[in-house]
Amino acid sequence: MSKHAESQDKFIAMVSAKAEVNLPLGEFQPRSMLVTPVNEIQQAKFPAIDYHNHLDAQDPAAVLKVMDVCGIERIVNITMKVGSEAVAVIKRFNAEAPDRFSTIAWMDWTDMHAPGFFSRSVDRLEKLVEQGACGLKIWKDLGTSLRDSAGEMLQVDDERLAPLFEKAAELKVPIMFHTADPDAFFFPIDGENERYEELAAHPEWSFHGSHFSKEQLLRQRDKVFARHPRTTFVAAHVAERSEKLSYVSELLNQHPNLYVDIGARAAELGRQPYTARDFFLKHADRILFGTDLVPEPNMYRLHFRFLETADEYFEYPSHASRQGRWQIYGLFLPDDVLRLVYRENALRLLPQ
Repeated sequence: MSKHAESQDKFIAMVSAKAEVNLPLGEFQPRSMLVTPVNEIQQAKFPAIDYHNHLDAQDPAAVLKVMDVCGIERIVNITMKVGSEAVAVIKRFNAEAPDRFSTIAWMDWTDMHAPGFFSRSVDRLEKLVEQGACGLKIWKDLGTSLRDSAGEMLQVDDERLAPLFEKAAELKVPIMFHTADPDAFFFPIDGENERYEELAAHPEWSFHGSHFSKEQLLRQRDKVFARHPRTTFVAAHVAERSEKLSYVSELLNQHPNLYVDIGARAAELGRQPYTARDFFLKHADRILFGTDLVPEPNMYRLHFRFLETADEYFEYPSHASRQGRWQIYGLFLPDDVLRLVYRENALRLLPQ
């Protein structure tokens, strides 16, 4: 064997030995080799209102420091408390800075099997608004797990809830819906699921195998939008269809009483930058800035980078387990759109 052939064989053997690495998926954290512009945005270009967050466990004074550093004018806290505890949350944040915090109330189902529940819910909404609540959130337990006193699954479009939505119109406060979850949550947790790691870390989030489909849930919700044209609705998380913006666009076209927020969906929007940018430009006056993540500077700055720059292939803001193995691209939105999304749309929904 020639020296050249022998050397080549040794090289192949060495490469093969190095390639035989049994690396667990969780330990595969590649560093991108791309060299592209990096624009680190310290503060939002315009004063911003975070319309979707959860601050019940947070210290108002500590949150204010983050807000001041990042240019956040106001945060809307969607409390997950009900009754007197909800009122206490409103008072706690108002006592710290009433011009910097607002609170959306949480639908109270605790006594739904007691007679008079649906009329009682209307009264509760009125009292919460008197205490300073600026809206009401209805979570995904409606349509998926709540059962009425007869044991029947309570549908999202149950007509017994109609007086509640009409009362919201009368009080001029929006109803926020979080119905369903990302599409991947309705598929098996297996090697084809693009959010496998997230669902493996939180298998309780999966809806796979349920007696309902995501399409059924969204159809029920969308009927409510149509039935109550005087009521303002906010469909959280880009109407729970950030994977299909053509659907969300048509939904906004059909229902002028509807807004969407982008809370916890930068990951989905940022991996389809052309489609997402067109969506923002077309519906600039109906999209609300929101994060649905613990307030901290890096989280906000990643959102600013996503909305304001043309940066490519960078980390998206997320919770610890992340949402999928991809990166995002900036939308470089024009100033008139940024002003609407960051602040002006939210001001239309908040008490003046």
